[in-house]
Amino acid sequence: MASAHYPTRPQALHFPSGPAARLSSRQSYPTFLSVQDSFLLQLTWAWRGLYDAFRWNVVVGSISSDAEIRANVYKSVLLNSLSLLSIYVFDLLFQPLVKDQQQWFHRNIGWFYQILWLLPVVGISFYLNRTWCTVIANRTYLLQHGGRPAPPQSASYTGMLRSIATSAYRVIMVFTSVVVSFGLGKIPLVGPTAEFIFLCWVDSYYCFEFIWAARNMSISSRIRHLEERWAYYFAFGLPSAALCTWGSGLANAAAFALVFPMYIIMAMHARPVPTDPYNPMPPKRVQENDAVRHPSPFVPIRLPIFAIVIWLNDAFVRVLNAIGGRPIVRHPAAAQLRRFSDASEHAEDGINSPRIEMQPLKNSSAPSASSTKRAKPTSGRIKIGMQRKLD
Repeated sequence: MASAHYPTRPQALHFPSGPAARLSSRQSYPTFLSVQDSFLLQLTWAWRGLYDAFRWNVVVGSISSDAEIRANVYKSVLLNSLSLLSIYVFDLLFQPLVKDQQQWFHRNIGWFYQILWLLPVVGISFYLNRTWCTVIANRTYLLQHGGRPAPPQSASYTGMLRSIATSAYRVIMVFTSVVVSFGLGKIPLVGPTAEFIFLCWVDSYYCFEFIWAARNMSISSRIRHLEERWAYYFAFGLPSAALCTWGSGLANAAAFALVFPMYIIMAMHARPVPTDPYNPMPPKRVQENDAVRHPSPFVPIRLPIFAIVIWLNDAFVRVLNAIGGRPIVRHPAAAQLRRFSDASEHAEDGINSPRIEMQPLKNSSAPSASSTKRAKPTSGRIKIGMQRKLD
């Protein structure tokens, strides 16, 4: 009688015990720097950002060595100086003179000055300054890095939608950044300090935006890059923020536009640190057999600086979509591009954006299957008619 066959029981996994197990667990556990070393590294990076923000010798050398940069910087300085002079003429001369006037014309002369002269001059200067700064950034990038910036979006339907969405999202981000800075300034006691600190990061963001765009970085990767190097970018934006917080709101904006081309040149020559925020030790201090030493958990690697701005952006875009209704989409994948703050542009997502493959359009001149089937009887009738005529 044959014996019954029973399947073998699975063997239990045997884990090493004793010193070997303790050694492997200890090796797999991450190693952290001390709080003092992590804080010292942040101070070192902040000092590097402050040093890069005061490299005026680089600005002078770039302006003097290239005629195209020099011409655009001169035009920007002249027009923004006119705007700043017009603002201070109103603040220091016209406003005190008409402050306590009883006549209607004297009382409202300030409004005429603002509407007929100040706002047009400031608006035109801001528009032209953006164009000139783009030329300065492209030329400086070419001279510094030896190559052209990344090509713009393709002329296809998908590229056009992505370009429009990115530009619109940027405009909304500028608006929400101003709203957040004003909101922080209204907080009792700590409001002015919080507003100034936030403006340091905002100024750094827009100074480095040109080089990030030249390297074809998405908005999400730009924000992540700044938030993971918060000490460096805070120190880099400190001088420009300190320079643009002494006057009225319009005067501060004109002062920042005045120095903006110079800080673009500095940003093009800067080297933000650290290279790897999660392994920040300098190479000369790391031995070959040493494990990766992460920063201390008590010193944050990434600060959510623009978290409120991104949240306001998403809320603002949702409101616009609700008011405008559902957009007409010709391509199935274009619905994602209609949203300005989709998954590819969110601050918490990675740098990779979804790729969209456009299906080739069918040639209208080529006959379809249905038209071919309909054409056969016609051809037959023609042949029959020809045969009858021949007969």
